[in-house]
Amino acid sequence: MNLDTVVVRDALDSDIPTIRAIYAHHVLHGLASFEEEAPDEAEMRRRFHSYRDAGFPYLAAELGGDLVGYAYAGQYRPRPGYRYSAEDSVYVREGMAGKGIGRALLSALLTRCTEAGFRQMIAIIGDSANHGSIGLHKALGFERVGTIRSVGFKHGRWVDSVLMQRALGEGDETLPSPRC
Repeated sequence: MNLDTVVVRDALDSDIPTIRAIYAHHVLHGLASFEEEAPDEAEMRRRFHSYRDAGFPYLAAELGGDLVGYAYAGQYRPRPGYRYSAEDSVYVREGMAGKGIGRALLSALLTRCTEAGFRQMIAIIGDSANHGSIGLHKALGFERVGTIRSVGFKHGRWVDSVLMQRALGEGDETLPSPRC
């Protein structure tokens, strides 16, 4: 599929019902999220606004006018020493994997986070057998830096978390500009 057909834009409040539906499928049927009950629309709206209000990018992908995926970045961890490190999340609508949607979203997210002054992007991928997400991150320059074995339990089995990391901009080669 031609990536030019995937349109990535800032997510809108009106996208929340579709974003919620995409995420609910992953919560209920997948291992990308360790949540076991899908949040309702009000909770998804609260999360959306908390990321956007904190200045983090929250993106939506359209294909043929339909919202088919979303991605956002947030602070990797809350302590001030982590202020230059962001964590990505990418979700694609069921049945739409392998069409370039995740790549378009993650590429745009990397650009936006670099422009915002972040120096490291962390991916915490649920399930070491999640070859699609691991492959997507690897294709965009992430390195696998570790696996936390059996850290979660979902769908009747133990689930790993795969840690991947990618430098943004100058990474750790220079000192960063001050961030709030």
